Amino acid sequence: MSVFDSKRLPTSIFKLDVERMRAGWYSDKYFYNIVALLADLARAGYHFGGTSRDLAPLGLDLSQVEVGNIEVEMQWFTRRKPMSIVVGVDKAIAMLRECTGYFDEGGRFHNTFEQLEVQAVQDGTVARYDGDPRQVEPVLKVRGRYRDFALLETPTLGTLTRGSRIATNVYNVLVAARGKPVLFFPARFDAHEVQAADGYAYQIAVQLFNRTYAHTLDSFISTDAQGDWWGGYGGGTVAHAAIASFLGDTVETMLAFSEYCQVGIPRIALVDFYNDCVGTTLEVMRALFVRFRELTDANTPDEAEKYRLYGVRPDTSGSVRDVSLEPLGDPKLDNGVNPRLVFKMRQAMDRAWQDWGLPLEWHQRAREWCQAVKIVVSGGFTPKKIDLFEQIGTPVDIYAVGSALFSNSDEAGTVNDYTADIVRVKVLGEWRDLAKIGRRACDNPALEPVK
Repeated sequence: MSVFDSKRLPTSIFKLDVERMRAGWYSDKYFYNIVALLADLARAGYHFGGTSRDLAPLGLDLSQVEVGNIEVEMQWFTRRKPMSIVVGVDKAIAMLRECTGYFDEGGRFHNTFEQLEVQAVQDGTVARYDGDPRQVEPVLKVRGRYRDFALLETPTLGTLTRGSRIATNVYNVLVAARGKPVLFFPARFDAHEVQAADGYAYQIAVQLFNRTYAHTLDSFISTDAQGDWWGGYGGGTVAHAAIASFLGDTVETMLAFSEYCQVGIPRIALVDFYNDCVGTTLEVMRALFVRFRELTDANTPDEAEKYRLYGVRPDTSGSVRDVSLEPLGDPKLDNGVNPRLVFKMRQAMDRAWQDWGLPLEWHQRAREWCQAVKIVVSGGFTPKKIDLFEQIGTPVDIYAVGSALFSNSDEAGTVNDYTADIVRVKVLGEWRDLAKIGRRACDNPALEPVK
């Protein structure tokens, strides 16, 4: 379920490894050990025989408590300041739904999910955290027999941590970009198995940004897998490898791409193959416009549209300086994709048509064709770098962001750990507060019962 459609994702979409998850394959071993211990105590009819500092003052007969069947209230919450965009709730619920229960002595699994009381927020909820673990906003609460769901603490925390971290990172990038589109380009930086969950987290962040800032940004992903949970499809244009396949000729690459690929695929040229973004951009623009004009004059507008250049993408390595830039003395200002390079590209692109020797009747159309070509930047972009570009009005139209969306750094403030704590226990039919020092039961008005 997300806050945008109020529908839970179906359990089947997650393709869970149910059998091994039930057996504890994905759980920290100490959870497996406690489940085995509690099951043994239940079979032995063990009753509490110790002293409880929290409950002793109540004068209860704690010798009646069956430790092996103890029922608890557990809450899951984020520890990222000042807030997290919550993603992963539906998958966590799916884990609980499929894997809550126990194995009998014959090895048969008994699902006891229906015996739990589960409350959860919706994906896309904002959960705030000020650094005080006694004042948290739980995103998931479960009441039930602890040994039936104890093994699921590890995988549920994992899915909440990763999904929320990526969604929050994406959201922060969108805010830094001030409403400009952000292409989701991190697939190459992690295992392929996580692409669907990552793409879903990205899409949730885009929707939340649109709702918060009254925008209508589309979601742009690079693989079909990233859209698996929400019906999106990957998009893309030309890679450096494609240019290498054309022996380094970017112009011929784009002419062939434009001729043979469907019109609906935007023509975006990579222009840094020889580290001459301005020169290569002008060469590509001239070549595609020549074909555009020829086909337009031949009264074949549909064919002409194949040669409409949507954008150019500088992806200059941070270790080199584009040949169009004179050094300023500080490599940090000169290397990679930097504002000076983008400004220089935009200026050259806008006036490129003036050097094409066009007849007067084509001047206005050529000017509009050139000015419509967008600049898509990529290569090491972070919220900090994007914010710098935006502060000085760098003429970027689209940001492509990769590894920064996976950032998990204290220095960058992107650590998005979740934790889960038992905060109450059921003793003699009543729920009693009981938590480790520094924790307590908290509420969140966004929690909803899970049926």
